[in-house]
Amino acid sequence: MKICYVADGTSIHTQKWVHYFARKGHETHLICWKSMPGYDKNVNIHSLTRLAPKIWTASQYLSFLFWILQVRRLINRIKPDIVDGHFITVYGFLAACSGFHPLVVSAWGSDVLIHPGRNFIFKAITKYALRKADMVTCDSEVAREGLTKLGTEPAKIRVILKGVDTQQFSRQQRNEELRTRLGISGAPTIVSIRNLEPIYNVEMLIKATPLVLKQTPEAKFVIAGDGRQRRYLENLAISLGISDSIRFVGWVLHNELPKYLASSDIYVSTSLSDSAPVSLQEAMACQLAPVVTDIPANRAWIEDGKNGFIVPVNDIEALAGKVVHLVKNEHLREEFGRANRHIIQEKAEYEKEMVKGEKAYLGLEQREERP
Repeated sequence: MKICYVADGTSIHTQKWVHYFARKGHETHLICWKSMPGYDKNVNIHSLTRLAPKIWTASQYLSFLFWILQVRRLINRIKPDIVDGHFITVYGFLAACSGFHPLVVSAWGSDVLIHPGRNFIFKAITKYALRKADMVTCDSEVAREGLTKLGTEPAKIRVILKGVDTQQFSRQQRNEELRTRLGISGAPTIVSIRNLEPIYNVEMLIKATPLVLKQTPEAKFVIAGDGRQRRYLENLAISLGISDSIRFVGWVLHNELPKYLASSDIYVSTSLSDSAPVSLQEAMACQLAPVVTDIPANRAWIEDGKNGFIVPVNDIEALAGKVVHLVKNEHLREEFGRANRHIIQEKAEYEKEMVKGEKAYLGLEQREERP
C-alpha cells in the first residue's frame, strides 16, 4: 500500500505507527508541521509551512487555512491508497478537508474527550472530520464511547492500541549506573513520567510525598517529564522540604524511558483524564507496581488490589497510604509486577496491535476498490 499520514511529526506515537508500515515495505508518507529526529530513512516526510509569523492572533488562523491548501496539494501529488489523520481536532480535520477517500481518522484521547467540550469550533471541526471518515480508529473503549457520543457510526470504529514493545520495555532494562547517578541506589523508588501539565495533576504526588517520607524516609521519587508547571512543582517541593528526596529529571527521550521505569519500583499516575494511558502500560511491561487515580482509562488496566491500587482523584492521603504500603511490601510489588507484564504481553503488544491496523487498512482499501 501507499499510506499517507497527516499527523504530529514530533510525537513518538506518530513515529511508532509510521515506522511499522515503512518497515513492512509499504510506501509511507508523513505530512506534518515539523518532525523529530529518528524517522526511518524510508519514510517520506513533507513539512507544512506557516503563511505568516504569529505576530497577531489572526495569523494562526491564516496559517491553518494555508495548511488546508498545502495538505490537499500534497495528497493530490502523492496519490496514496489511504490517508490517515492522527489527532482529530487538528490533523484529522486537515486530512478530511483534502476530500480524499478512503480516509481514516485516528483519535488519541483528548481530541474526542476534552477538546470538543471547549467551544463550538473544536466540536464542529471534530464532528466534520468524523463524518467524512470512512474508518475511525481509537486506542481505548473510553475513546470509543466518546466517539459514539459525538455521533460516529459504531460500525466505522476500530479499537487499535498504540501498543508497547515488550522487548524494549522490560525489567531487564534496570540500570544500576542510572540509579547511582540519580542518587536512588538501594532505595525504593517511585516514578512519574507524565508531562508537567495541569491535566496530569503531578501536584497531587508532590503533596503526598511528605506523608510518604514520614513513614518511609528511605523512599526516593523520580519526576520525569516537562511542561508549564515544572518550576511551580520544583518550588512546591522546596517549600515542603522534600527536594532532597525528589529528582526532577526533565524530558526523557522515549528510547531512554525503559531504563528510568525499570530502575524504579512503583509507578504513580495522578491524571485527571486519559484515554489509553500508554505510560501506565509501559510501566506495567517493566513490572512496576502502579498506584493510579480512579478514572475509566486506568480502571481498564488496573484492578484494585489485584495488580495495583486505585485511589480517588485528589485524595492525597489515600495516595500516600498506598505508596507507603508498597514501599513496605516488596513481595507485593513483585507480585503486581509479574501480573502486569503478563497483561501487557497479552493485551497491548505493539506488534499485535499494528497487525490489527494493517488488516484494517487492507480491508478498507479492498472495500473501496469494489465496484
